[in-house]
Parts: sequence; C-alpha cells; structure tokens
Amino acid sequence: MKQYFLVSACLCVFLSQNILAEPTGRIFITNEKGNTVSVINGETLEVESEIAIGERPRGIGISPDGTEVYVAVSEENLIAVFDPKTLKVLRKFESGSDPETFAVHPNGNIYISNEDDAKATVYNPRTGDLIAEIQVGLEPEGVAISPDGSKVIVTSESTNMLHVITVPGNTITDNILVGSRPRAAVFTNNSKIAYATAEITGEIVKIDMENAKILKRSQLEDPKSKPKDVILSKDEKHIYVAGGRSNSVWLMDADTLEVIKGIPVGKRVWGLAITKDGSRVFSTDGVSSTVSVIDTSTNEVIKTIAVGKFPWGVIIDD
Repeated sequence: MKQYFLVSACLCVFLSQNILAEPTGRIFITNEKGNTVSVINGETLEVESEIAIGERPRGIGISPDGTEVYVAVSEENLIAVFDPKTLKVLRKFESGSDPETFAVHPNGNIYISNEDDAKATVYNPRTGDLIAEIQVGLEPEGVAISPDGSKVIVTSESTNMLHVITVPGNTITDNILVGSRPRAAVFTNNSKIAYATAEITGEIVKIDMENAKILKRSQLEDPKSKPKDVILSKDEKHIYVAGGRSNSVWLMDADTLEVIKGIPVGKRVWGLAITKDGSRVFSTDGVSSTVSVIDTSTNEVIKTIAVGKFPWGVIIDD
C-alpha cells in the first residue's frame, strides 16, 4: 500500500508540474519611458490595467507553462516576474548589466542579452540562479531560440554578427556576419531556417541554420526603414518586419524576401507579436505611444490603442 501511495504521489507531482495555465488572452506591452507594462484585453482591445514594473522595461516573455511573465528592467539590471492572471509582481532577480531583451527556452531557462558587458547570460527564472555566461560581440541585443531548443541566436549590433549558441553546451558554434547593426531574429517551426534584421543597412537576411549560411538578402526600399523586429506568419509563407523610422510594418514573402506590402502604423515601430491562430499582429509604435492591431486577412490596421510612454516589447498570452 505504501509503495502504491508513493507512486501515486509522484505521479500527481509530475502532472501538476506539467499542467499548462489557462491563457488569459491578454497582450502585455513594456513601456520603455513609462516604466510600466500596459495590459490589453484580447477581446475588447482596450487597456485594462497598468503595472508599475521598474525603470526602462524592454524585453518581455512568458514561461512555457504560462504561469509567469518576465520583463527585462534594463536600468535596474533586473528581471521582474509577474502573474499574468492577478497582475501582481511576484519577485525580481539580478540579471547582469543592462538586460535589453531575452528569449525563453522550452526548458524554462531564459537567455538574456547583456548589452553593456558584451555577454549573453542564462538564468533559471524560477530561482534566479545564473547558469552560464557566454562572451559574444559588442552590444548584444536580439535573442531567438529554435523551437526544438537546440540553438540560440544572439545578435551583436556593433560586431554585425549573429552568434549561434548550442544547447545544452551553451557554447558558440558559428558567427555569421550580416548587415550593419543586426537587431532581431526568428526561427521557422522546424528550426532549420532563421530570419534576421539589420537596422543600418535596412536589410532582411534569410539563413540556413544547419549550415550557418546566408541564403538570401533583401533591402527595404524605403530609405527611412530601420528594421527592428521580425516575426513569421502562422503558415510561414510570409514575414512581418517592424520598419522603425519608416512607420510601417513590412509584409514580405518568406521564400523570396520580396516586399508585398507596407502597412502604415504609428511612429517608430519596434516590437511585433502574432496571435497563435495567426489572425492578428500587434506592433509597438514607440514615438506615438500606441499599439497597432493588424488583421492578417487584409493586412490592414483595424485598431490603434494608446498605451504607456514609448512602448517597446510585446507578448501575447494565448
């Protein structure tokens, strides 16, 4: 009887650790100069709350089980953690110098770009423990993790490189030279292809991640474009690129990198996120202090939402 009870108890613990939280449907926006996170109701598309989070929040992500949201509080060298349901700040932990952005690994750890230290750091956000430090190029910014969890890309703005880090070894295996000032990257679902933006040269780069080779380059025609974020459509036939000073989100063919359409949004568009069903894209329009909502069936803006000052990052809890 005791052995049966022990096995049952262990099974219950295992199941409890692997139960996913019910998504709230909320959209969370970090406001870089407002020191807050704006909370948007996913159904009404109205701001329902503001969370005081700390000085200069930028990167944002959600735990694999959906129970916690993480925010890089850059000026305080911290990661703040809050509950997506109650919106209560749960804790904060040290995260190295100037954490700008990060990505959440399927195993729950977070990979952070520490801009001032030319490092990428790996933390367990549940405990705040530092797991690894990886020396990268100057001014690391963008972080992307392959869906299969085997690779991490860190972009270094001043070294003009994508650093490819293997997991679990946390060592750099490739340094891919791209255009000037690379900002963000995204993997395809099969983890074999990645796309990255280069701000100063206005480029989008398509990369074969199995061989660390650039397959295609495309330069946005608008000279005001300073591409920042990049995401894939649900069917992976298109990419959406935040055009920065061009005040547009660019819809591009994922295969050829040809521009299909420029979608006008607010001023200085930075961050992008897409719903799981692929029906909507949300952009953070920094200078306008707004979020634009794009219907992907028409690729038109259906709503503009006023949020905090200088919105930067965006994550959807769906």
